[in-house]
Amino acid sequence: MSCPFNVPNPPWVEVPAAVPRHAAADERLGAVDIDEARDFLEMFHAEASPRDDLEARWDEIKTQLAERGTYHQTGAELQFGARVAWRQSVRCIGRARWQSMVVRDARQVTDAHGIAAELAEHLRFATNGGRIRSTLTVFGADDERGPRARIKNEQLIRYAGYRGSDGRVLGDPRYVGFTDELLERGWQAPSPRSAFDVLPWVIGVRGEPDLISPVPDDAVLEVPIAHPTLHWFSQLGLRWHAVPVISNMRLRIGGLTYSCAPFNGFYLVDEIATRNFGDADRYNALPAIAAWMGLDTTSSTNFWQVRAAVELNTAVLHSFRAAGVRIEEPIAESALFRTFAEREEAAGRRVYGDWSWINGHLGAGFGPAWHRYYDPAEPNPNFWPPA
Repeated sequence: MSCPFNVPNPPWVEVPAAVPRHAAADERLGAVDIDEARDFLEMFHAEASPRDDLEARWDEIKTQLAERGTYHQTGAELQFGARVAWRQSVRCIGRARWQSMVVRDARQVTDAHGIAAELAEHLRFATNGGRIRSTLTVFGADDERGPRARIKNEQLIRYAGYRGSDGRVLGDPRYVGFTDELLERGWQAPSPRSAFDVLPWVIGVRGEPDLISPVPDDAVLEVPIAHPTLHWFSQLGLRWHAVPVISNMRLRIGGLTYSCAPFNGFYLVDEIATRNFGDADRYNALPAIAAWMGLDTTSSTNFWQVRAAVELNTAVLHSFRAAGVRIEEPIAESALFRTFAEREEAAGRRVYGDWSWINGHLGAGFGPAWHRYYDPAEPNPNFWPPA
């Protein structure tokens, strides 16, 4: 966003057991790993050069740990840690911009309605009229009883999936299970239903019943999809939202876990076109596009999927840019990632990366990121799937 970060499958989608991802630190409920806290503090002082003395700050942290079993990170520590978490996210190709992330400190907001208001403000701020700003909003750290708050949606903006009596799905098939759960819990879907109904947020706060909160209309910017030369394309009725905000991952900084810390970058065109629209188990738009193009979809020798995907990517990129909404294309991002890798190595740091994710886009072999390997380790600070 321009990378998918470490986007996990939602809990109602099976994940192969062969690829588990776990935080490296002690993950007992709210446990603070003191060695991790010390390592992070040393990193912060080495890279950010704060004015306060390292050992004096370490004495403060140890005192807080002894008295409360946890400690409070300063705003500067939190901002630096969140940015480094992005820098070290192995599945993200857009990390050259890691220092530009805006960190919104909402740790004082503890009730579900307050969290919902902050989420709406995050969307408005990050959207910025289409000039997308990479943003993270962080709420209170977990304690010895676990998370204080969680957002149960995978992303802040996702579309409902309604399964009809004939088995067909209107909307996004990935979210049929979540949509069914929401309907069972009393959510009133729009009438008439459409393929792009924004799902409400499910916010869980300890000691409160879950809040099912509608997403304010003024916080959601959407882009209708058209093609610069294929004028029939708009008849497909496709559209997509402008800002991808990952909302259910845990942010780990200095031995503390923040289970409620939604964050966004901006879209890589491939995420919308090839994955969200193109995948057979999502909107499955490629057969319809191929039909409009006059391609034989019964043959694999004419590369109809690739040809349709190229036009779909062309349409999404054209539409977002025509609407003034920031989006990037994969070859340019691959070149920028090479620059990021060179900067990291020049700074004496390892370049962490999951090669299969860094190069998982259409035309990946044409980008320079294809031609080398990366350290697959995942050190903290980092983002982790929900526990």
